Amino acid sequence: MSILPGRDWWTGLPPAAGAAVMATGIISVGLHLTGYEVVSLAALAVAGSLWLVLAADFTFRLLGDRGRFRAEADTPAALTAVAATAVIGARLSVQGWQTAAAVLLVLATVLWPGLLLNVVRHWEQSMPGAAFLGCVATQGLSVLAASLATAEHVDWLAWAALAAFCLGLLLYLASLFRFDLREVVGGAGDHWVAGGALSISALAGSKLTASPVWTGSAHAALRTVTLALLALSLVWYVVLLAAELRHPRPRYDIRRWATVFPLGMTATACLSVADPAGIPWLRPLGEVLLWVSVGAWLLTFAALVASHLGARRGAERR
Repeated sequence: MSILPGRDWWTGLPPAAGAAVMATGIISVGLHLTGYEVVSLAALAVAGSLWLVLAADFTFRLLGDRGRFRAEADTPAALTAVAATAVIGARLSVQGWQTAAAVLLVLATVLWPGLLLNVVRHWEQSMPGAAFLGCVATQGLSVLAASLATAEHVDWLAWAALAAFCLGLLLYLASLFRFDLREVVGGAGDHWVAGGALSISALAGSKLTASPVWTGSAHAALRTVTLALLALSLVWYVVLLAAELRHPRPRYDIRRWATVFPLGMTATACLSVADPAGIPWLRPLGEVLLWVSVGAWLLTFAALVASHLGARRGAERR
């Protein structure tokens, strides 16, 4: 399924297209953290534009095509609506646009419980990496809530972010028991979310660690958990990258955007954890990983264009 213009293209987008927003949005955050403001804003513009298209499609399905909406709401990919909204909100927050970020937090929070419960009810054994999107969506809320809590000095919002953080970790464990490990060597791209979910958990932990709400032993505990999550996400990164090199899967699939997102999220987590955790070497590591994710974004976009042009030529021949 293409996410480029074509006949009825915007009403034919699958929920998995939300991963493109997530990937572009988190790379925008990473570029902002490393001082590449112009490129970061360009990425934000791309992510925001696609988010608006997906929001329009989501609304159309909800109001005008309830059968399709109910069928797609059963799938884990539906939770990209929450995660993408939270990622865009987090980027707006670091830009200083707190009101807009707060609006997106409210919207994501309204969408989250219904979609999460519906997806969890349809969980199965031996699931692909999309199973971890419950964790990703929940931690996305934690990241955005913690960012707003610090920016606006709202303590109760920091506690809400902590609650989402803890729930996200529980959802990760539940998803891990259902994850089909064979996806590591044969997945279509969303298997990378197994590591990306830990990266966004580490990012949420870094936001909580940086909050003045917690001091002393509470702060130390959050720092320890955050570092453990980041370390585990880096282990996943190495394992998944080795599997990709050993078993290349060059053909384009829209789920490849769910590969780009964990790459960008791991880089951004390293950049964000460095200062509150007091580990400066994480910053250069994050910068290297950020450019890896930018390269992956460009390759995935090029593959998308090539796939779209190939499909169009095939249709014209017929």
